[in-house]
Amino acid sequence: MPGGLTALLDDISVIARMAAASIDDVGVAVGKAGTKAAGVVIDDAAVTPGYVTGLSPARELPIIWNIAKGSLKNKLLFLLPGGLLLSWLLPQAIIYLLMLGGAYLCYEGAEKVMEKLGGEKHGKTLEDPIEDPVQFEKDRINGAIRTDLILSAEIVAIALNEIATLTDSFWTRAAALAAVGIAITVVVYGAVALIVKMDDVGLHLAERQDKASQGLGKVLLLAMPKLLTFLSVVGTVAMLWVGGGIIVHGTHEIGFHTIYDLFHGAEYAAKGASGALGGVFGWLTYAGLSAVLGLVLGAAIAFVVHKVFKIGAH
Repeated sequence: MPGGLTALLDDISVIARMAAASIDDVGVAVGKAGTKAAGVVIDDAAVTPGYVTGLSPARELPIIWNIAKGSLKNKLLFLLPGGLLLSWLLPQAIIYLLMLGGAYLCYEGAEKVMEKLGGEKHGKTLEDPIEDPVQFEKDRINGAIRTDLILSAEIVAIALNEIATLTDSFWTRAAALAAVGIAITVVVYGAVALIVKMDDVGLHLAERQDKASQGLGKVLLLAMPKLLTFLSVVGTVAMLWVGGGIIVHGTHEIGFHTIYDLFHGAEYAAKGASGALGGVFGWLTYAGLSAVLGLVLGAAIAFVVHKVFKIGAH
């Protein structure tokens, strides 16, 4: 009996060690995948506040909550199973899906730049009159969830691409992808909720009696429009930088090395010429070149979509 109990305890300890190792693998995979997906996360966090701009303050948090639920559904019910199935049946297709998503980000970013420069607007904008607020809110939520689907697909593909290099275990990949999806959704939409309610917090502080609270409240109220403008710019730049970077990396992966070598050569040259800040200037050089490539590619796609195929043309 003691021998059987000892053997059982030994088996339990082995299982526990295996579980601990598996959790550690998931943690490593989540960390690496999350770092690689950071650019798309910046874009997601920067783009989303625009979907509640111009709507009733009382509806802001419910709208964000509905978008967050849609985002989780996108990731966990559709993209995660699809990504795992693809990595099992046709792993070589992941890079092409990444590039397709990157091209879409370039297109979206270029559209925003062209609209800011006075180009033709496609689709409904905040300047258009809102005839049915309820339907408008539903359309805004559905539009946000559709955009999130593209960004989430990029996050899942980037994460899966990284996780695949760390482990062959199906369950570790699944757990890591789920953890990345949940963590990014919480971070992004938590940050968005704080951003869009910043003016309410500022107003509350401005109405208090003490001077310090009033001063901070006024600063928040004055900063809110500038912050939204800044986030809009950051979101557009992030779309172009991330989308262009994905295209550069993808062309390298499929055997076309010219753009990749050129951009990284410029990055290393900037590093070498910048002394202690070489890493920062090197990264900025590569990101800037990727953004320019994204803008050119996105503008070309927009031209084909709107002028050749007449999609979205008035």
